[in-house]
Amino acid sequence: MAARNAALKVDWAKITTSLGLRGQTAASLQAFKKRNDDARRKLQQLSELPTTVDFAAYRSTLKNQAIVNEIEKRFTSFKPATYDVNRQLKAIEAFEVEAIKNAEATKTKVDLELKDLEKTLTNIETARPFDELTVDEVAAAEPSIDEKTSKLVSKGRWSVPGYKERFGDLSVL
Repeated sequence: MAARNAALKVDWAKITTSLGLRGQTAASLQAFKKRNDDARRKLQQLSELPTTVDFAAYRSTLKNQAIVNEIEKRFTSFKPATYDVNRQLKAIEAFEVEAIKNAEATKTKVDLELKDLEKTLTNIETARPFDELTVDEVAAAEPSIDEKTSKLVSKGRWSVPGYKERFGDLSVL
């Protein structure tokens, strides 16, 4: 009974959002939730069905008492089949192992991304303002600028293509 109460208190949406589950892990959790809901719904439907049979009412209604006696005998001797749940437990354990493995892989990816983002943030915070940079520092940071400038100068071009269209002509003459 305590397990049933605990299962009812699980907030599935909060689990996926608080743990940041994505991809196959989130899909597996949603599939598990669906199976859980289906099983709970089926249990509810079955528990609402009547479980007692009034054989006296059948005896008073039917003329053939032998049939009622035979059915009552079989009904009272009926024992529900017991199932070995080890297979299901093994499947659940395999699911848990796979979920843990996926969660660890996701955690590793997130940790790497966080380290990269922290490095980028540190780089941004410690960078000098753009107006304090020298031409040599910009060229060292992005060598393609220096290469493009060298090509333009070697071809005798002293202006950057598209500069006038974008920024206008700044010549005083």
